[in-house]
Amino acid sequence: MTALIELEAESSANRLDAYLAQQLVDLSRSRLQKLIGDGQVTVNGAVCSSKKAGVDLGDLIQITIPDAEPMTLIPEAIPLDILYEDPHLIVVNKAAGMVVHPSIGHTSGTLVNALLAHCAAQGETLPGINGVQRPGIVHRLDKDTTGAIVVAKTEQAFVHLQEQFRVKSARRSYLAVVFGSPREDSGTVDAAIGRHPVDRLKMAVVDASKGRHAVTHWSVQERIGNHALLQFDLETGRTHQIRVHAAHMGFHVIGDPTYTPKRRSVKVKLPGQALHAWRLRLIHPMTGEVLEATAPLPPSIEKLLMVLRQRM
Repeated sequence: MTALIELEAESSANRLDAYLAQQLVDLSRSRLQKLIGDGQVTVNGAVCSSKKAGVDLGDLIQITIPDAEPMTLIPEAIPLDILYEDPHLIVVNKAAGMVVHPSIGHTSGTLVNALLAHCAAQGETLPGINGVQRPGIVHRLDKDTTGAIVVAKTEQAFVHLQEQFRVKSARRSYLAVVFGSPREDSGTVDAAIGRHPVDRLKMAVVDASKGRHAVTHWSVQERIGNHALLQFDLETGRTHQIRVHAAHMGFHVIGDPTYTPKRRSVKVKLPGQALHAWRLRLIHPMTGEVLEATAPLPPSIEKLLMVLRQRM
């Protein structure tokens, strides 16, 4: 059912969207800007389609919020490894091979499909995020990367978590098994990432003017002969960042079909690359307390490490 919100401005403001964002904390600023652009906001009875319009003391503002777009996703009872859950958010240990959000070629079997079924079984419904009736995916993991991923259950949690990832206060640590062993114990890769100049399906380290700033901190957790277990801490979150930066260092992630040369093999079958999001640390959007979730290494990577150790 369409909702109508009425506000009487209690102060003047330079921008309409900024004022509404202060007053309606359950709606994201981008959501409010879209409502303004769609003509769903009136000021003193007149439609206001400019987000930069000013607000004066005593102005009567009406916001019409249409129903969320019809949901075309089908809930699927896919088992989930839940690391943490409350009414506001859920942290899942994602399995290898699972796509986070539906896309062309991946319309089912995704984390979103599984979450819809999981919440429905508990009598919960996932609210529309940014006007679309889907779970609030705040960040992504590649299909074949395992580990911790947080999903918002409410728009308020979505906005708060999204801001944490934007300002980089949410911290993500990964573990990866790579070919080779760095001479140093730790270091930082500060290199822009952009579309590969030849293979448009890949990303690559590129000139700063042609890509996006990307910073990855790394440290050696274990040296295993001609291989190593590395920890990666992301300062930015670019597409394929760890895999691209690891390849740029010369230490390709084992099992990575995109950035590791096909001739390199350890003769161990893996369901995906040996890359795992093992720790996620953030501020709970409602309590303000630090929430840290740790996802244990999947059996496939544990087996890989065991085999490599035995070969030493």
